[in-house]
Amino acid sequence: MTTPSARTVAALSCCALVALGLSACENTPAAGPAKPSVATSAESMGGMRALIAAAKQEGTLRALALPRDWAGYGGLIDGFKKKYGIKVTVEDPLGHSEDEIDALRKRGNSPTAPDVIDVGDTFARNAAAQNLLAPYKVVAYDSIPDSQKDSMARWSNNYGGYISIGCDADRIKHCPQTFADLLKPGYKDKVALEGDPPRSATAFASVYAAALANNGSFDDVQPGLDFFAELKNRGNFNPLHSTWATVASGRTPISINWDYINLDYTGRLRDKGVNWQVAIPFDGSFAQYYALAINKNAPHPATARLWQEYLFSPEGQNLRLRAYARPVLMDAMRQDGTLDKAAAARLPTVEGTPQFPTDAQLEKARETVTRGWAKAVSSRPG
Repeated sequence: MTTPSARTVAALSCCALVALGLSACENTPAAGPAKPSVATSAESMGGMRALIAAAKQEGTLRALALPRDWAGYGGLIDGFKKKYGIKVTVEDPLGHSEDEIDALRKRGNSPTAPDVIDVGDTFARNAAAQNLLAPYKVVAYDSIPDSQKDSMARWSNNYGGYISIGCDADRIKHCPQTFADLLKPGYKDKVALEGDPPRSATAFASVYAAALANNGSFDDVQPGLDFFAELKNRGNFNPLHSTWATVASGRTPISINWDYINLDYTGRLRDKGVNWQVAIPFDGSFAQYYALAINKNAPHPATARLWQEYLFSPEGQNLRLRAYARPVLMDAMRQDGTLDKAAAARLPTVEGTPQFPTDAQLEKARETVTRGWAKAVSSRPG
């Protein structure tokens, strides 16, 4: 006699229950495609075609703090619109990472909440800890290095770069090459940051880089705060936040920023007759990636997920690369032949292999900088 399979037994049991007028087996059929708001992958929604259709039906993506001149966002926004016919609205393009987190926390289920965020990875970790993010694995998730993604898929790093020093060589006779140079006479009121370190991931990374240049470490960011206190004390610190407008007008002739931002300025300023030079300081070499994540309460959940897929696709990653940002999938794309080799060849050479702080080191540094920044630059004579 043939022994019935477990599946056959289950089916027979259900039939017996139905015969008795019971409904205990009503939920046994496989669940259908997930709703966009709870989808954890394109596959869970029924595939990319279903995700695209749902996103087109929503028709809009809301974002915050995405300047068009930042890491290729101009081309990415235009490319996304052209490919899918979806409108992208960017609020407060010059906002910072903490502004994005604030918007998620304060706006909740509001239709004005951002669908997605792009923040420094230390800010992404903080947002995940506050339960503000939706888990989602892009198609390329497995190719992202483990050190550059959340194990629960609440955020994944997308692009990165090195802290650099940009300098208007028409206004500055001897452009600085290192953090030590920035303390020299002749740079009075010239050295600016992109924002305030407690709120700006770029400025936070600049303090970390300054710490490494002054006998600090991933465990000890205090020397970075001390450096900027001394920069302020010597009169070299310029409190004006550096932007394209301030750089182009000469108001921030020395700007500490990511290399992909300063390198992008080089070409654009050359067209305006400005000689903008870029140095990656060897005494404080610091690399970091920026993370993408989806708002748990995204007003347009399908579009938010499709946006992630686009930015992690070869098309999106190469648009990053053409804007001098280093794609997180660069090694994988080099291996599978999808990398734009010409764009990759334009990246500046950096000595050594970049090292990254651990989660615990980042959190400790963030707390130190948040607590000590105002004292470092505001209470010292300048």
